[in-house]
Amino acid sequence: MSAPTVPTPPSSPPPVVPPSGAAIRRARRKEAFFRFARAFRTSRSGMVGLTILTLFILIAITAPLFFPRSMLDVTQATGAPFQPPSLQYPLGTDDSGRSVLALVCWGARISLLVGFAATVLSMFIGTTVGIVSGHYRGFTGGTLDRVTDWFLVIPYLPLAIVLATVLGRSLLNIIIVIGVTSWPGTARIIRAQTLSVTARPYLERSKALGAGNVHQMSKHVLPNVMPLVLANTTLAVSISILSETTLSFLGLGDPTAVSWGSILEQGFNAGAISQGAWWYLGAPGVCVVLVVLSFNLIGRTIENVLDPRGGELR
Repeated sequence: MSAPTVPTPPSSPPPVVPPSGAAIRRARRKEAFFRFARAFRTSRSGMVGLTILTLFILIAITAPLFFPRSMLDVTQATGAPFQPPSLQYPLGTDDSGRSVLALVCWGARISLLVGFAATVLSMFIGTTVGIVSGHYRGFTGGTLDRVTDWFLVIPYLPLAIVLATVLGRSLLNIIIVIGVTSWPGTARIIRAQTLSVTARPYLERSKALGAGNVHQMSKHVLPNVMPLVLANTTLAVSISILSETTLSFLGLGDPTAVSWGSILEQGFNAGAISQGAWWYLGAPGVCVVLVVLSFNLIGRTIENVLDPRGGELR
């Protein structure tokens, strides 16, 4: 006679492990990003600006594929000086017989590079100074506030011209000059937002729990001011591109690099206006206008999307 089988008790389900704090933060950031992207796509002006900017970025990346660097060499120019637009030269030629289309496409690389790099430097300095001056009170905050006021009082363009003259004509120096001279406006905006954030109750609770100043600024203040930094960055890029164009037009840019500003300078010095070569000055000028317009459209759309009051999108 076989022994009766004893039924095994049902196995208990595995315990549910709650998601970690890092996983929750990643999920929230992913959801916020997709919500931002959906809101951005509903703006016609924002999509137009993004399309124009993407087109110029593709032109800058693919310029060496369609126009060899040898086309920038004056000694290898094949066209006649100041030749009007034609099938062979869609944007005409310059005073040396080089294709203006090739110059404009290669110039997009330098102009966009300087615009992005100088903006990163400007945003880093402005955000750091703004947060520190708004968070700290007393001597540190007061000193940084006075330094910001001093930079705001000095006219921007003369200061940039003086620094570019002292440092010398190079691409790195132009980036440094634009970045160092264009941060005060960002610092002033970020400081005002930091003062608003530091007055909120949860920051007082964080301080009562023993959080240090660096923790408060990096974990609480910075995430709250980042939307403002992002919106201001797109507007600062356009200012940086205009500044590079202005400095290069004044002869303070890198003489070995082709940018939209250097093309305008060379065309002006070569007498393109008196020769009636409108294409020589018009092509880089239109490019500057379109890129600046695209950044302004993108910046306004980002500002409206991130506006907690619900800005109107168009």
